[in-house]
Amino acid sequence: MTSSTTAEIIYPESDGLPLADNTIQFRFIITIVGGIAGMYKHNTNVFVAGDLFWYPKHRQPWVKQAPDVMVVFGRPQGDRRSYKQWEEENIPPQVVFEIASPSNSITELTNS
Repeated sequence: MTSSTTAEIIYPESDGLPLADNTIQFRFIITIVGGIAGMYKHNTNVFVAGDLFWYPKHRQPWVKQAPDVMVVFGRPQGDRRSYKQWEEENIPPQVVFEIASPSNSITELTNS
């Protein structure tokens, strides 16, 4: 008799890196997340997050981004450990922000 098992795929929630490289960058991220969340506080169908892994492809955990800020229209507010697009009606973030820091290279910002 043969048994077939599917290995559980792990989607990490952290890359071990700090949210920001400095206090100015941190303040910008918090201000943008707070401002956008405040704008849409009465619209429960807008998800706003900061420094959250976004996994756009099912079963491919190596394909990911962690935008400093992301906004997803058409998805409910609420806490998430990561944003797995296939669990969110396949709706990707429509707005993302990357806040540059002195340590960012042009290549890093372009790839983000």
